[in-house]
Amino acid sequence: MSEWVDVIAASALAIGENIVVDVDGVDVAVFNLDGEFYAIEDVCTHDGGEIASGIVEGSEIVCPRHGARFCIKTGKVECPPAYEDVVTFLVRVNGDRIEVMSS
Repeated sequence: MSEWVDVIAASALAIGENIVVDVDGVDVAVFNLDGEFYAIEDVCTHDGGEIASGIVEGSEIVCPRHGARFCIKTGKVECPPAYEDVVTFLVRVNGDRIEVMSS
């Protein structure tokens, strides 16, 4: 059953930062892009490695190993070698708390 999971204070995640949190056993990268929060699964669909430590360019995350690019807002793959989108999660701010919808 899906439910909202409290992950971090919104004030603790500065613009341009991200954090990886556990949401029901799934590593989820939560991003603050210009004051809006987004969450994607912390996995590159090219080889299954983590992507949250990659460079953020605009609204894209660049995989630190092979350079695949994903849109943080939509999960869409933007550049090979990945060809499958990354999973996204619903995010909301409740008071000062960021919450992510579990899958």
